[in-house]
Amino acid sequence: MSKTQQRELPAFDWDRADNKGFGSGYSVEEHNRMLELYDNTLSEVKEKEVVMGTVVGITDREVLLNIGFKSDGLVPASEFRDMPELKMGDEIEVYVENQEDPNGQLVLSRKKAKVITAWQKIQRALDEDLVIDGFVKRRTKGGLIVDIFSIEAFLPGSQIDVKPIRDFDIFVGKKMEVKVVKINYANDNVVVSHKVLIEKDLEAQRAQILNNLEKGQVLEGVIKNMTNFGVFIDLGGVDGLLHITDISWGRISHPSEVLHLDQKVNVVVLDFDEDKKRISLGMKQLQAHPWDALAEDIQVGSKVKGKIVNVADYGAFLEIQPGVEGLIHVSEMSWSQHLRNPQEFLKVGDEVEAQVLTLDRNDRKMSLGIKQLTEDPWTRPELRTKYAVGTKHKGMVRNLTNFGLFLELEEGIDGLVHVSDLSWTKKIKHPSDFIKVGDELEVVVLELDVDNRRLALGHKQLEENPWDTFETVFAVGTIHRCTILSKNDKMATLELPYGIEGFSSLKNLGKEDGTFAEVGETLDFKVTEFSKEEKRIMLSHTKTWQEKNEPVKEQKAPKAATAKAATTPAAAERGATLGDLDALAALKEQMEGRN
Repeated sequence: MSKTQQRELPAFDWDRADNKGFGSGYSVEEHNRMLELYDNTLSEVKEKEVVMGTVVGITDREVLLNIGFKSDGLVPASEFRDMPELKMGDEIEVYVENQEDPNGQLVLSRKKAKVITAWQKIQRALDEDLVIDGFVKRRTKGGLIVDIFSIEAFLPGSQIDVKPIRDFDIFVGKKMEVKVVKINYANDNVVVSHKVLIEKDLEAQRAQILNNLEKGQVLEGVIKNMTNFGVFIDLGGVDGLLHITDISWGRISHPSEVLHLDQKVNVVVLDFDEDKKRISLGMKQLQAHPWDALAEDIQVGSKVKGKIVNVADYGAFLEIQPGVEGLIHVSEMSWSQHLRNPQEFLKVGDEVEAQVLTLDRNDRKMSLGIKQLTEDPWTRPELRTKYAVGTKHKGMVRNLTNFGLFLELEEGIDGLVHVSDLSWTKKIKHPSDFIKVGDELEVVVLELDVDNRRLALGHKQLEENPWDTFETVFAVGTIHRCTILSKNDKMATLELPYGIEGFSSLKNLGKEDGTFAEVGETLDFKVTEFSKEEKRIMLSHTKTWQEKNEPVKEQKAPKAATAKAATTPAAAERGATLGDLDALAALKEQMEGRN
């Protein structure tokens, strides 16, 4: 009971108390009036409420508090550890847990009162959008733990500042103003933000920057984020993009090669979209263009050195100084005509010497060549002798076309072997039927044109033309044993002796029994036409039986022609000299005898 309350009570008259009992000298009316006055001095206390109490006693174990109830309440001294200066008369908020425990004692709790009061203050801060003081206790996953009114609240990393924060530890142990942005009572979870305070402060500054923004304006900013395509710069509440191509006149593969986070830089406004609030910035534009400082002694024909900074399908770019590049086209890398992929010749980072082929300082373009630093093989004096008509050489097949193949005899010296010059006896439709890219082939020079850089080559010319002998062996009217290889709508292809092919019309496949010969059958055929120029032999099986009453003997070659007859079918297929014709005739008779 407070002193004020005690003064309001009437003085108790001890003389009116007699031996009949304590206070029995008072009338009933006076007694009731005294009780009413006493009851009015007591506060109406409800359980589960927070009330204000006055410290009326302090011991090592407990603190005695008067809350205006008929009895004082006890609170464990451990709940006052944060109040080392606690003294008599201090007023403290406490929570009424129980008006009367089994011992008749009023039970109070300062700890629960603090929690309830804190949540009330937090709710009020959310409802009224209040700024409150917090204390950063520790770092946690994704943010910080902040103490507000003795309640731990979560401050997400994204809500600490308007710019990304990479080191959360610098805030631990410091005070920070925050606003409550979310409360989840089910999980006793509170989310706060410091960023919203900064954003509000920056709104006026952002508006001023945007209103005064102009193309060509130079501003100071801080790099807040870095990506593969550029960096985002904080201009004081407004972000701008500095694209990687506008960082340096020279090529860079990533902004981190020349810049770093939190770095202060001067940039120029290149473009500004008022509707989308997009600002394009440049940094290299604050420096003179390197082409303007290109040395005057660099002219067409000059030799330059540099580093390969990019390789494309059509060539490579050589940087001779930061911001000054020249293109080395794939055709200018080697005298060889078969270099098709620049990556087989150059790679990024290579140190290369080249010759300036073209130079345009106004358009800032330069073409370079590497092969010009070595001798052009077509200009060598000994070329006409080395590749004279009739000389034999070996080369590598570099390319196949419908009309022939290109053979590289040495770097920069290519020759064409026409498909018709591959074999005397085989009809080759495409060079791929005869050879493949990368194979080695022996050839003879058929024609040399140095001025036009043309070299005609032949492979079959390494051997004598067997058709000179075939003209005698397969004379019109002679009969030979042939096998039908294939048929189409008009013609049948036949295999003749010595590995050559002949042809027969379908009507000339008629047999004596009225049927027609089929693929795979081996029969006698009579030569009806021989063309050495077109290398074509036409035959007929029908004539062999229609004219059997007038037999025609197979023509024998005279001994004078035997010197060029082939000795074996394999030799004839290769197009080699046929050798002695008597041996050829003997071989033919032997083959016919087996059939």
